[in-house]
Amino acid sequence: QVHMVESGGGVVQAGGSLRLSCTASGLSMEQYAMGWFRQAEGKGREAVSCISWSGSSTYYPDSVKGRFTISRDIAANTLYLEMNNLKPEDTAMYYCAAAGVVTTTMCTPFGENYWGKGTLVTISS
Repeated sequence: QVHMVESGGGVVQAGGSLRLSCTASGLSMEQYAMGWFRQAEGKGREAVSCISWSGSSTYYPDSVKGRFTISRDIAANTLYLEMNNLKPEDTAMYYCAAAGVVTTTMCTPFGENYWGKGTLVTISS
């Protein structure tokens, strides 16, 4: 059974930084592409940072490019999201998930059983 636990969310002022972490069990990040997705209130879910299983490809939408960085520690089976220069529009629930297709232009989730419960990020203006 796959289990993912996110942490690191909180309330920060615009321009600030946060680092999210996701520890997984039941799957190896060495074998799965992984991603961070977010869902703001009243909006759909969107991928914000993804990394291929080999680590050779990453995906960032234009809205976060240059501000967010995804990384992973294979030995610790932990995924990270470094978020800088945060904006009020970054306010959302952030989820760690296994990813399906990861290219520089797209990232899709792998399946509904491969999600964490999320960590809330709130950016105040």
